[in-house]
Amino acid sequence: MVRFSVVVPVFKVQGYLRECLDSVLEQSFTDLELIAVDDRSPDHSGSILDEYEARDPRVRVLHLRENVGLGRARNAGVAHAEGEYLLFLDSDDSYLPGALEAVDAQLTACRDPDVLVFDHQRSYWWGRREPSSFGRQLAATGTQTFSAAENPDLLTLFHVAWNKAYRRAFYEEEGLSFAPGLYEDAPVSNEAMVCARTIGCLPRVCVDYRQRHRGAITRSPGRRHFDIFPQYASMFAFLDRRPHLEAHRRLLFERMVSHLVFCLRRGERVRPADRRAYFRHAARHYRTHQPPGFAPPRRAARDFWLLAHDAYPLFAARETVRRARGRTWRGARAASRGLARRYHRLYYALQRRLPLEDDLAVYAAYWYRGAACNPAAIEERARQLAPHLRNVWIVKPEAVATLPPAADHVVPGSPRYWRTLARAKYFVNNVNFPDHLVKRPGQIHVMTHHGTPLKTMGLDQQPYPAAAQMSFRKLLSRADRWDVSVTSNPHSAEVWDRVYPCAHEDLPAGYPRNDRYATATAEEIAGIRARLGIPRGRIALLYAPTARDYRKGFVPRLDLERLSAGLGEEYVLLVRTHYYYGRNSVLRELHARGLVRDVSRHPSTEDLCLAADALITDYSSLMFDYANLDRPLVVHAPDWESYRDSRGVYFDLLSGRPGETPGPVTRTEEELTAVFRSGTWRGPEARALRAAFRARFCPWDDGRAAERVVRSVLLGEDTAALPTVLPLSERPVAPSPEEAEAAVAPDPDLTTWGLGTTLWPASDGLDQPPTPAP
Repeated sequence: MVRFSVVVPVFKVQGYLRECLDSVLEQSFTDLELIAVDDRSPDHSGSILDEYEARDPRVRVLHLRENVGLGRARNAGVAHAEGEYLLFLDSDDSYLPGALEAVDAQLTACRDPDVLVFDHQRSYWWGRREPSSFGRQLAATGTQTFSAAENPDLLTLFHVAWNKAYRRAFYEEEGLSFAPGLYEDAPVSNEAMVCARTIGCLPRVCVDYRQRHRGAITRSPGRRHFDIFPQYASMFAFLDRRPHLEAHRRLLFERMVSHLVFCLRRGERVRPADRRAYFRHAARHYRTHQPPGFAPPRRAARDFWLLAHDAYPLFAARETVRRARGRTWRGARAASRGLARRYHRLYYALQRRLPLEDDLAVYAAYWYRGAACNPAAIEERARQLAPHLRNVWIVKPEAVATLPPAADHVVPGSPRYWRTLARAKYFVNNVNFPDHLVKRPGQIHVMTHHGTPLKTMGLDQQPYPAAAQMSFRKLLSRADRWDVSVTSNPHSAEVWDRVYPCAHEDLPAGYPRNDRYATATAEEIAGIRARLGIPRGRIALLYAPTARDYRKGFVPRLDLERLSAGLGEEYVLLVRTHYYYGRNSVLRELHARGLVRDVSRHPSTEDLCLAADALITDYSSLMFDYANLDRPLVVHAPDWESYRDSRGVYFDLLSGRPGETPGPVTRTEEELTAVFRSGTWRGPEARALRAAFRARFCPWDDGRAAERVVRSVLLGEDTAALPTVLPLSERPVAPSPEEAEAAVAPDPDLTTWGLGTTLWPASDGLDQPPTPAP
C-alpha cells in the first residue's frame, strides 16, 4: 500500500495543469499515487493527463464520460485510491517543494491521526504571495492530537478539502463523500473534523492556493452560488444521523451563518439582482437549523439578528451605510495624508532656513531598515574618533528595537525627521536617500555603497529589461547629491565613476563593514559559533544566494534537505536568503527539523561570515567581502546564463581565470556535494584561485577603512595623512573557526542555540531552537 493517494479533479485548467502535476511528482517524497480525474474537460487537459500517465507509473487517469462537477470527480478518484492517506489537490493549485515529506513526517510524529491539517499560502495573479492566518493556530498543537470535542477551535480552521490528509480507512468508515454543486468542500471538511478521533496539525505551508484573475468558480457571479444551501443542509442531515455529534451543532451553525453572509457581501459571487432571494434562502436556513438556545457571537450579532428575522430591507440599508462609511473613511484618510504632506513640506522648508548644525551626523542603511553595513561601521568608529558629533539613525518603526543600546534615532515622517534632514551637516548611507531630501549648501553626503559589483549597476543597466525598472534620470539626480563615494577596490572605483557620472569624489578607503575581518578575535568567533549552535569541530558552510531580477520570490536553487544529507554530519549548513525576500516556509521547516540553520534574519552578515568555514554563493557580492578572510569560496551557479543575460555582468565569474573565479565552480547539486566530500573546496587549486581573487578585490580592506572615512569626511583631515593601507602579506586576518576553537576553551556559561537562545530578535519567529537532525 502506498502512503498517499493524491486525487486531482481536472476541468478547463490546461494552462495550470502541468505545474500542478509536476508539484506532486517532483516531491522529494515519492511513496504516492496520483489519481487525476478528467471531468470531461473541453480543453487539452485530458491529453496532458495521458502524457503524464504514459511516462510515470504513479499516475492513474480517469476520463469521465460526462461532466459531473468538482465534488463527484473527487468521489470518482477516491473510489480508485489505494493509499493509506487521501489528499485532494485542485488542478490550478500546487504543492510546495518538500510538502509531502513534511506531511509524512508529521503524520508519523502524530502517530497517524485520522486527519492532519496543514497550512497554505495564497498566490495572486500579479505575483503577490500571502500567508494564511492559521499558521500560529496550527503550530500551537505541536505533535499532539485532539478530537474536535477536546479542542473545538479546530473547527475554525479553513474548511476546504485540500488542506488535509485523511486516513483512508477512517474516510471510508464514516461514509464521507462530496455532494454535487459549489461549496462541496465545507460539508466534507466539517464532517471529517467532527468525526475524527485524532486530529493533528502541521504549520508548514504545503499548498500554493492560486487566486486566478478569471476562471475561478468562486469568482464567477451567478445563481450557482445558491448551491451553498443544499451543501449545508446535507451537513446538518449528516449530524442528524449521528446524535453523538450533537455538541458540535452550535459551532457549525455559527460557521455556516458566517459563510452565508460572507458570500452575500461579495459581488463576484452573489449578484445585486439575486441578493434579496439569496437572503431569504439564508434566513430560511437560519430558522431551520438554529440550535435551541443559540446565542449569536458578539462580533456579528447584528448579521445573525437580521437573518433570524428575515429583515432584508434593514440588511440592505445597513450595507449601504457600511459601504458609504467605508468610502467616507477612505476619503478622510486620504485627505488627512494630504494635509500631513503639506504640513511636513512647510515645516521642512522652514527648517531649511535655519543654520546647519555642524555637529549633527545622520546615518541610514538599506532604506531605513536599521543600523547595518558600512554606515554602522562608520558610526561606531565616529563615536571613538569624533565624540563631539551627535549621531542619529533614521529607521523605520519596526527596526527601532534592533538599534545598538543608547543609539539616537528618528522615525521617517516625524517632525524630528524633517528637522534632522534640514539641519544635519553629514549624511551617510549605503543607498540613496529619498527624493524628498533637499540637499542644502554645506551639507555633505557620503555614499558607502553595499557591495562590489559583479552585476551591472547604474547606467550600465539600461540594456537589461529585467534590471532597468527605474528612471535613470532620477537615479542620476540622486547621485548628484553625493560628495564622497567610498570604494573598496579599483574595480568598484572604475564602475562607479562610469555608471554614476556625477561630481562626487572617490575615497579609496576599503569597505568599513569589512574591518571586522581583520580585527575579530578568536574569542569573538568562538562565541558567535556557540550562539549559532554550531558544535565544536563541525564545519559550517554559509549558503548565501543573491536575488534574481528575472523572477520574483526566493526560489531555492538547491534541494537543501538533500544537500544536508549528502554532506553528512561533519557539516552544518547555514542558509541566508537575500534581504529582498520575506520568510520562506520551506526553509523555516527545515530549520525547525534541525537540517539547516535558517539565518536569513540574523542581524549581522559579518558575524555569519566569521562563523563560517566556507562560503557557498552564486552571484552575491558577499563573495568579495568574504575573500578578506582568506577562507574557501565555492560558486554554485546553476543558472549563470539566465542571470548573465537578464542582468548583465562585468566579468565571467565561471571562467576559471585568476582574478575572476574565486574557487571551485559547480552547476549541479551532485557536483556541489562532491566538491566538499572530495576536499576540492580547500585544495591547492582552490587556494590559488582565492589568492588571485583576494588580491584583485580586497586591496584596501586592512581593518582601518572606517577610520579613513571618519578622518577624511567627519574630521576633515587631509587625504594624504590617512592611515596607509597595509599590503595583503602584512595585514592581520581574523582567525579561522578551527584556529578559534583551538585557542578558546568551551565556555560553560555561554548559552548556545541548542539550549534555546538565538542571536537575533525573537520577533522574527525563529526563537525556538532547531531539533537535532536525525
